[in-house]
Amino acid sequence: MLIDEALSLFVGHQYSQNRSEHTVIAYQTDLNQFFRFAASELNQEPEFLQVQEIDLYIVRSFLGTLSEHGLARKSMARKLAALRSFFKFLCHKEIISENPVQRVASPKLGRKLPHFLYLDQVWGLLNAPDESDLLGCRDKVILELLYGSGLRVSELVSLNRDNIDIDSGILRVMGKGQKERVVPMTHYAIQAIKTYLTRRGDQSPVLLLNYQGTRLSERSVRRILDKLVAKISLEQHVHPHMLRHSFATHLLDGGADLRSVQELLGHKKLSSTQVYTHLTRERLKEVFSQAHPRAKARNIKKKR
Repeated sequence: MLIDEALSLFVGHQYSQNRSEHTVIAYQTDLNQFFRFAASELNQEPEFLQVQEIDLYIVRSFLGTLSEHGLARKSMARKLAALRSFFKFLCHKEIISENPVQRVASPKLGRKLPHFLYLDQVWGLLNAPDESDLLGCRDKVILELLYGSGLRVSELVSLNRDNIDIDSGILRVMGKGQKERVVPMTHYAIQAIKTYLTRRGDQSPVLLLNYQGTRLSERSVRRILDKLVAKISLEQHVHPHMLRHSFATHLLDGGADLRSVQELLGHKKLSSTQVYTHLTRERLKEVFSQAHPRAKARNIKKKR
């Protein structure tokens, strides 16, 4: 089977599995890069490449070339994940009999801790919008939902009015893989939404609108956040997902259990949530200092 035909089948399958548009496009980009490399290795044009011609050695050579060009391990792992999914699909459909990626080891990745904001930084940011005008009221809603409910920016901009139950204080959010979850809202978020919608006074079903009256985009949210960060003179770069990181970190630091935070974030795997436990060390040290006899004895001596 020709590569183009196999890729078309694979893309259709990804959409049928409710993969996001971003994921499918990323897979296509990585796979097309690999196909061009494989065709070059086999001295033929990419459009004439057959999936049956690709073997383990071409895959390893591809990864080796990426490494020689200094590609980060995380990016290599992403490209390898695309290849795994593609050839696993072809094996399942019995288009190929052997998976050329099966014996390829994934590059070892160091765990990168998420960046977050401290409480005083969050408070400063939440108070940054000018609520005397409509757009400032909207920006207040953006911040209160990103931080107060831990939403992804994609989830935020896709919200409609009927996703919000003001009386019960909950949101129905469509997360990754078109999986819906229910998330509570803070009192501050509820008040911000009420104020914003009252000031708007229209009947649009969309929650967050731009100045033209159409749905706010993810890029616009990032620009709004950049302006608010500059307004309060925060030195570090703040992106929308950092508010989600802060949401999870502050919950765990405040004593929330890991499973509850996992459910609030909509994580499929608990390991995805465990990266946020780094700040709880300080809380554990405080508990230890207050509860352990030897630690308490040291504290008594300090008081004397």
